[in-house]
Amino acid sequence: MLRAAGGVVVRDGAVLLVHRDRYDDWTLPKGKLEPGETWEEAALREVREETGLRCVLEEPLGSTFYEVDGEAKEVRWWRMTADGEPDVSDEVDAVRFAPLDDARALLSYDADRAVLSRFR
Repeated sequence: MLRAAGGVVVRDGAVLLVHRDRYDDWTLPKGKLEPGETWEEAALREVREETGLRCVLEEPLGSTFYEVDGEAKEVRWWRMTADGEPDVSDEVDAVRFAPLDDARALLSYDADRAVLSRFR
């Protein structure tokens, strides 16, 4: 099973979304665990790599499960906060904070929308 972790970065009632040009999708920042890395370490690293933000972990938001190229994938999520402004990276070509309802409409994947449904 593929293992990944990510964050729902929240600020002023809005959540941070990233756009990946290579997939032409809007999603939440996340990525695969590196060898020896904890789920929490991976979540913080991936959000930092994709957005430039150094975040603080808050409560866990559970996991989502789906298949990628026929292989099962689990993504564990945390609510996060951060100071500073997000920026694009090698992996994403756009970042934006969106109000919760707008974020649900913008997200490309049901699994990401399911994560947002876990909090208000």
